[in-house]
Parts: sequence; C-alpha cells; structure tokens
Amino acid sequence: MAEKTERGGDVWSAEEKAAMKEHAAEQKAARSRTGTKEQKAAADAQALLEKIAELPDADRAIAERVHELITSTAPQLAPKTWYGMPAYYRDGKVLCFFQAASKFKARYATLGFDESAALDDGDMWATSFALAKLTPAVERRIVGLVQQAIG
Repeated sequence: MAEKTERGGDVWSAEEKAAMKEHAAEQKAARSRTGTKEQKAAADAQALLEKIAELPDADRAIAERVHELITSTAPQLAPKTWYGMPAYYRDGKVLCFFQAASKFKARYATLGFDESAALDDGDMWATSFALAKLTPAVERRIVGLVQQAIG
C-alpha cells in the first residue's frame, strides 16, 4: 500500500500506480464499447476471462475456480474487471472482487466484498478474506458469502 513521505504525503507503489492505470483503461474501454447491453456485458465478461488467463499459474487456478463459484452461485452478477482484477457487479456497483496474490506481491490471494454486500453482522464484520488455497470447505464458504452478499 501507499507509503508516507517525510511530509506525510502518500507515495504510490508501482503496483498501485499500475492498478490505477488499468482502471482508467477499463473506464475508457467501457465508454467506447458499442452494441447492445448484452454485447457490452459479453465484452466485459471476456475482458475478465482474459485478465484471469494472464495471471501466474497459482493465482490463475484460484481465480478460475472463484469465478466459477461466483457465476454459478449468483448468475445475476455482471463480471467485469475492476482495477485490473476480476470483479462482480450488481446494479452497476462492485459487489465482490478477486485480488491475485501477485497483484500487490502479497502472500495470499483475497476475496473482497464492497459495502453493498449484505455481510453485516452486528457492529463489526469481515469484508476481505485471504485465500491461500481452495479446499471443499473454502469453496463452500465462498458460496455462502456470495449468497449472503446478494441478500
């Protein structure tokens, strides 16, 4: 994440700068798309699959399975990229996203949920989950979280 300078300002990492550039490119591509709503959605989904295909092997295997779990559990979500990451939208807003470990040189991948996800549990709840590897139990947890998130 961004470091602080001596004067207190943020210094963005190379990975963060790259993610911001990817987001700008995603927005530009979305504005330039022509066709029906369905054609635009198909192009967004294809861009997400291409982004997953670019990932290193370990990240790609997890991302492909997470994609399968999310799209089969919540087919109403629209797959798109978000800051260069696979994300799943509801009503034009990110509901959840997959962050590869390689994205920010982390030791694990992350499944994150935006504030529109219905994960509320009292006064404090998790919105981000580390994914070291996928097991049947982890896959069931992902499905349960996505079901809860969509309400």
